[in-house]
Amino acid sequence: MNNIKSTFSIKDLENLTGIKAHTIRIWEKRYNLLQPERTDTNIRYYSLSNLQKLLNISYLNNNGYKISKIAALKNDDISQLVKEVAENDTTNNHAIDAFKLSMLNFDQKLFYDTYESLIKEKSFGEIFYQDLIPLLSEIGMLWQTDTITPAHEHFLTSLIRQKILVNTEIIQSQNQVNSDKIFVLYLPDNEIHELGLMVINYEIIAKGHQSIFLGQSVPLDSLKDLLNYYDDITFISYFTVKPEKDDIADYIKDFSQTLIVKDSIKFWILGRMLDEIDLNSLPKQIIPFKTIKDLVKKL
Repeated sequence: MNNIKSTFSIKDLENLTGIKAHTIRIWEKRYNLLQPERTDTNIRYYSLSNLQKLLNISYLNNNGYKISKIAALKNDDISQLVKEVAENDTTNNHAIDAFKLSMLNFDQKLFYDTYESLIKEKSFGEIFYQDLIPLLSEIGMLWQTDTITPAHEHFLTSLIRQKILVNTEIIQSQNQVNSDKIFVLYLPDNEIHELGLMVINYEIIAKGHQSIFLGQSVPLDSLKDLLNYYDDITFISYFTVKPEKDDIADYIKDFSQTLIVKDSIKFWILGRMLDEIDLNSLPKQIIPFKTIKDLVKKL
């Protein structure tokens, strides 16, 4: 594929591996661990194989192996040792590195192989909280620092979305609704980051509640119709980038005036845009959450 990012700056390596550029340079000089190319102006740049090797070195180093010992190994031996250590590793670092490589190389097979190795040992929920949420957090940082392109982010999130949908369909097919609670999940106008909301939808269904998932970019007026069908509704929304910081307080006020027309209507909210408002000033029927896990505990 022509749009695969095949070369990386030393700053890219720092962002992707967590190893400081200064340390990378020392390892190069002292142990000849990497062999960067150089531009006409003598600036280092690194191949995808360099990145993969550095991720493996970082993983082994974080698991107690000294750099001097790692440096004495051949590349194939480093890869084999990583596999052996990963088999007995209770952390999620190796899987996250593999997911990152699948993204950088637009490698769908590597994503699926990594996921399948995890699902043999963990539930979908454990994979999401232990592996995918930390991964998405890193992806956000990588996108902000221009280490990856929007195409990388979209590639990875589309694969994660598939897994959420498949697992949601599995529990929906079991049809085990045992609650009268109604949850309505939606994102505000121009908000398209729905992975978090999709996981909340999965958790609601898994706990036997009724969920109405409306998805992206839903105007407030469209929510009013639901008041004609249900008396007891908990609306849930996730504010990642919208409403913007200058608008979010007014948005919540409009929601309260438009939809919280009785005590049985609740509004649960989460997302980083909540940092822009005074959470202590919210009406009692509007409840903020810091994380998805916090919200799930409330179900």
